[in-house]
Parts: sequence; structure tokens; C-alpha cells
Amino acid sequence: MPLSVTGLYAGILALVLIALAINVTVHRVKLKVPLGDGNNVQMRRMIRLHGNAAEYIPLAIVLMAVYELNGGGHGALHIAGLALVVGRLAQTWGMWSTDMTTLGRQIGQSLTWLSLIALAVLNLTRAL
Repeated sequence: MPLSVTGLYAGILALVLIALAINVTVHRVKLKVPLGDGNNVQMRRMIRLHGNAAEYIPLAIVLMAVYELNGGGHGALHIAGLALVVGRLAQTWGMWSTDMTTLGRQIGQSLTWLSLIALAVLNLTRAL
């Protein structure tokens, strides 16, 4: 069974994750921080932007793939996938220029968690 919906969101989210990884490298060069965060607030924030995405995206893709493999509805996958993409972009926007809690950061993290919870529940309902 092809995983066309999961493949779509996996591809989009992989590009987001790669862009954030490149951003870390660009900031390392710009700020002259070869390793770690160099005790630089901006560098630390860029590392966390990438790290936060790397912590959540793989789990979401696995949950999407399992649900799709088990015959889950494409509509639910599109809703979860779109919410996750919007969430990750909002999180990035919200954290880009400040360490303070922002609306973008709150919306982004909320959408990420809601997507993961929805995908977990969808998988549990398929399994039970």
C-alpha cells in the first residue's frame, strides 16, 4: 500500500528540518561559533529551533505512516499533517527573533502537540 499522504507531509517536513539545520550552520559561520552555542543567545535559539523540530517531526511521520498503512482515512491524515506543518512554521516564526514566549510559539507548539495526540488516538482506535 503506497503512503502517498504520509509521503507528502514527510517531504514537506523534511525540507523544514533541513532548512533549520542549514540555518544553524549559517549562524555558526556568522557568529563564529564552531561547536555548541558559544554562550551566544542567538546561536542557542537557532540550535533549539532545529532541535525542537527534530524532536517532534520523526514521531509524527511514524504515526502518520502507521495510520496510513493500517488503512486510516486520508482526510484525517491531511488535517493532522497540515496542522503539523503550520505548527512547525509558526513555532519557527515565533522563536526566530526572541527567547520570550510569543503567540507564534504558543500556536506552533499547541498545533504540534494536538497533531501528535490526534495521530496517537487515531492509531489507538485502529489498533483496538
